[in-house]
Amino acid sequence: MCECPPSPWLAKDENLTWIQPNFITGPIIWKPVLPGEYITMGKRALMRQKQQQQASQVILAVLGILLFAAGAFSFYVLRTQDQAATQSSSSGSTIPAEVSLPAPSLSLKNINGRTESLLDYRDQVVLVNNWATWCPPCKAEMPTLVSYYQDHLAEGFVIISIEAGESQQQVQEFATQYKMTFPVWLDPDGAAMDAFKNQNLPSSYVIDRSGVIRVMWVGEINRAMLEKYVTPLLAKN
Repeated sequence: MCECPPSPWLAKDENLTWIQPNFITGPIIWKPVLPGEYITMGKRALMRQKQQQQASQVILAVLGILLFAAGAFSFYVLRTQDQAATQSSSSGSTIPAEVSLPAPSLSLKNINGRTESLLDYRDQVVLVNNWATWCPPCKAEMPTLVSYYQDHLAEGFVIISIEAGESQQQVQEFATQYKMTFPVWLDPDGAAMDAFKNQNLPSSYVIDRSGVIRVMWVGEINRAMLEKYVTPLLAKN
């Protein structure tokens, strides 16, 4: 069994090496670490404390990074949702798609009982609007369509409004209420929706003077979208 060094200063013989004690760290207890080498328990405690501090710092850094990433992601999601909501509320419109499709052959009776065909309007720019009296977005967009039609009627523009399924009387009352002076067709069997291969309401299609569908959309449209996508077609012969 080894003896403690006779003094606090470094002492050495053939078999043992003693380390100068650190009186600041507390009581000096000599304990073998490696053969021929001793260290104080106070120094061992400091080493352990330093390692724990380093581990804590790493954990805190990782947590900080995770919290920052979570906060940034939440901010991005909320900002995206807010922008989408703002855009939706300010525009109140679907965005049309530009296409190039042949217009279908379609003939139906209007609210006056006379049969009409899309071919009857071949020399005009035609906006076909499939709608229903019970459809909220159909009702919401109708004043916009009426206003746009009145402003562009002289430019060779016409709206063919095709109501899906209601009686002649119901459609007539609706047309009178909304001051619809453009042609209104009755479609009790859904022939127009089948012809355009789209069962959604409201749905609209703009046919140019050569009989090609150039623009189409599903949902409520606003005046700005009409001016952007339909008005340029009126200037083409």
